[in-house]
Amino acid sequence: MRRREFILLIAGTATCSASLSAQQGNKTWRIGMLETVAPRLNAANLEAFRNGLAALGYNEGQNFYLEYRSADGYIERFPELVSELVHLNVDVIVTRGTPAVLAAKAATSTVPIVMAASGGPLTAGVVAGLAHPGGNVTGLSAITDELTAKRLQLLKELAPGLKSVAYLHDMANPVAAPQWQELKLAGQSLKIATEIIDVRKPDDIATAIETASRRGDAIVVGNDAVTHASRQQIVDLTKKHGALAIYATREFVDAGGLISYAVSYPDLYRRAAGYIDRIFKGAKPADLPVEQPTKFELVINLATAKALGLTIPPALLARADELIE
Repeated sequence: MRRREFILLIAGTATCSASLSAQQGNKTWRIGMLETVAPRLNAANLEAFRNGLAALGYNEGQNFYLEYRSADGYIERFPELVSELVHLNVDVIVTRGTPAVLAAKAATSTVPIVMAASGGPLTAGVVAGLAHPGGNVTGLSAITDELTAKRLQLLKELAPGLKSVAYLHDMANPVAAPQWQELKLAGQSLKIATEIIDVRKPDDIATAIETASRRGDAIVVGNDAVTHASRQQIVDLTKKHGALAIYATREFVDAGGLISYAVSYPDLYRRAAGYIDRIFKGAKPADLPVEQPTKFELVINLATAKALGLTIPPALLARADELIE
């Protein structure tokens, strides 16, 4: 090869590489989101997620599009919804809840999956390990087991004479059994009888709340696709029955529920944006450790407490992160 031809070849290769890099830098990403509720019921988390992406240089409609799919509380819809996302050739799938991430993992081994929140990614077999997830799944854990016991302790502070509680949860959810064990152990320690009220779909909520109100002095409402999608109905029915209830996300308290103790889900969604940025820059999910929550919230609705004729102990008020009037 002549010297002039060689120089032209090198120059042409460099130009093509630069052009390819520019195309990659200008890529418009497609983010799939597999959720338990519709966007209007997920507004705070979506805002945090978008803000997290914006801080990293991603702006919706400019360099990314969001493909949102909601099961509306019916977990059996997840496989069909995630199949839609895979066929749309999304670059990443964001999930909330263990059933959603399990459905996504079953649907694809190649599309990266980021858990915005999962109650038990290790115990449910979603990842091989927290430090080294392996496979195509990583993201954030919501460590729900320990928090379940804490909620029972808070109920005992609210009502020292508490003798029995009903635990409202979809027991088909893989994280339900470990949470139930934690609640039972806490109940034994506090001398409080515990009973499961299994609720498998939103259609069963009314009967479940009525049963829980009859069988327990109070209700511990678990965090799953069914309860999350039905939160306004659950709050309204607990008020109707005059039931003392504690919830697993602050969204219930915003809807009029009495008290919640939970991780900050908006904070988890904001942090999920960081995973997406690293994946878009070439990181493999298998190499990105699953992170734990760092922000927890105790939220009390004083108006609801007043309606129930309940006096919140001063020590509990002092510990609250937010009081809703």
